[in-house]
Amino acid sequence: MSVVLGYDESPGAERALRVALEVASAFGEPLVLVYGAAAPGSGGEEYRAHQEAVRQAGRSALARAVAAADEAGVPSTVEVVDEKPAQALLDAAERHGGRVIIVGSWGDSPLRGALLGSTPHKLLHLSRVPVLCVPTEEA
Repeated sequence: MSVVLGYDESPGAERALRVALEVASAFGEPLVLVYGAAAPGSGGEEYRAHQEAVRQAGRSALARAVAAADEAGVPSTVEVVDEKPAQALLDAAERHGGRVIIVGSWGDSPLRGALLGSTPHKLLHLSRVPVLCVPTEEA
């Protein structure tokens, strides 16, 4: 089994990383760090350039998370996937036997999440494994 974390360096993801490391340590399981890198658009040279920029941003973000996992003594795996974040997390949880999917939340209202299609909102409705939504810390 594993702990699956959606990570993008946002304030919510930073706190979710700390929680995911605690959960992975408590259960003695590896952490799967996932970045959904689907670029908006439909194709062409501009799309490919944008997609590569999104992938690079994901690799950079996940490198920081890997360093935190290494420091905590938690083994980790990195996935930068050309899918939207919710689908990338669902697929990773299936591939890696996810015990839980952990994501940060920006504190949007439930109505805003439903209308705009937030990743936590989608996961709560589509995931077959538990989803832990970690709120952003108060400033």
